[in-house]
Amino acid sequence: MLILVTNDDGIYAPGLKALSLALTSVGRVAVVAPERERSAVGHGITMHKPLRVTEVPWPDPIGKAMAINGNPADCVKLALEALLDEKPVLVVSGINRGENVGTDVFYSGTVSGAIEGCINDLPSLAVSLAGEEEPLDYSFAARFTALLAREVVKKGLPSGVFLNINVPHLPPEQIKGVRATRLGRRRYIDTISCRKDPRGRDYYWLAGKKDNYDHNPETDVGALNAGMITITPLHLDLTHYPFLEQLPSYLTFFKPGPQEPQAPGG
Repeated sequence: MLILVTNDDGIYAPGLKALSLALTSVGRVAVVAPERERSAVGHGITMHKPLRVTEVPWPDPIGKAMAINGNPADCVKLALEALLDEKPVLVVSGINRGENVGTDVFYSGTVSGAIEGCINDLPSLAVSLAGEEEPLDYSFAARFTALLAREVVKKGLPSGVFLNINVPHLPPEQIKGVRATRLGRRRYIDTISCRKDPRGRDYYWLAGKKDNYDHNPETDVGALNAGMITITPLHLDLTHYPFLEQLPSYLTFFKPGPQEPQAPGG
């Protein structure tokens, strides 16, 4: 069986190499990843320039990888529709440098790789290591992901559902356990830095500090801060069903027919 591996930190990221080699204990592995870092690109796909593939040497038993001049979603889409001779049984995206919890999932290229696999009806995992200090040790997170991947291949996932995994950057003996979590709440503060270029013109740099104010142990933010591995099942249907029942009350201004919509009393 074949496992497709991608990431958003780029083809030369150590987390990608550690993950792909660990997954060879589960099945054959194909690596298709961006040629350079594509962090925080979300689910962007490339439509206005050609995508090119470059082969990159890879350690045995994989032998070679493929680098794409696009985003993680491009990599998975191109792999599934053009590059692979066999349909994979699993898509794994990571291991990302830094966690992806709470609202991070809307920006994350790592999560996007798993989303694209899920869109194509494949069980998919997004994996991140919660650490900022260098060098990061990806070995435990890679081994844990391989064990989880084996279970997912055996048991499957519900249609339209993928798993978002975050591993604390701690020695294995200090990790407090594994918790199934829901998405927490995280915000970033001081996100915009205004600077001046050598000609005196303003430019802006997006940055920001993490404000982990969610300490609920049932959320990915809270559990990760408590030293636990978090696994959050995410799904493609973003519909808020309780409000869906109330929404028609907002639409009474519109009456079918030739007239333009008008405000009440207009």
